[in-house]
Amino acid sequence: MTGIRVFVNEKPVDLASPATVADAVTAFDRELGARLTLGAASATDARGIDMLPGEPVGAGSIIRVISARRRDESDAHA
Repeated sequence: MTGIRVFVNEKPVDLASPATVADAVTAFDRELGARLTLGAASATDARGIDMLPGEPVGAGSIIRVISARRRDESDAHA
């Protein structure tokens, strides 16, 4: 088993290979990883292309995670 370094929200994360987007995000932030797995957050690559939680990552991968927020009543009238 070899190690790889990826970047999640600009921070380096070291993982065992093979690894997935969900593995990387969970190693970066456990709660954010759970939100990603449940669909309450989404991930993109460095180009802004959506990444699925089960998608494999390689050394040097750049992952950006955005947590979805609930639209509240004040947003509905904006």
